[in-house]
Amino acid sequence: MNAMSDDKGVVLTEAQKKSRKRRSLAIALVLAFLCVLFYVVTIVKLGPNVMKKGDVPAITVVS
Repeated sequence: MNAMSDDKGVVLTEAQKKSRKRRSLAIALVLAFLCVLFYVVTIVKLGPNVMKKGDVPAITVVS
C-alpha cells in the first residue's frame, strides 16, 4: 500500500449502498420463494396418502 491510502478500503456512496441493499433483498426474496416452491412441490409429489401409516407394509426380517 502506498502512503496516500487509508484503512477504510472502498467507500460506497449512498446510492451504491441503497442499490446493494435492494439487490440483497431481491436475492433473499428469490431464495425464500425457491425454498417454499421446493417444499410445496415435494409435498404435492408425495401425495395426500403420505401420512397414512396403516398403508405401509410391515418390514420383515429375513434370517
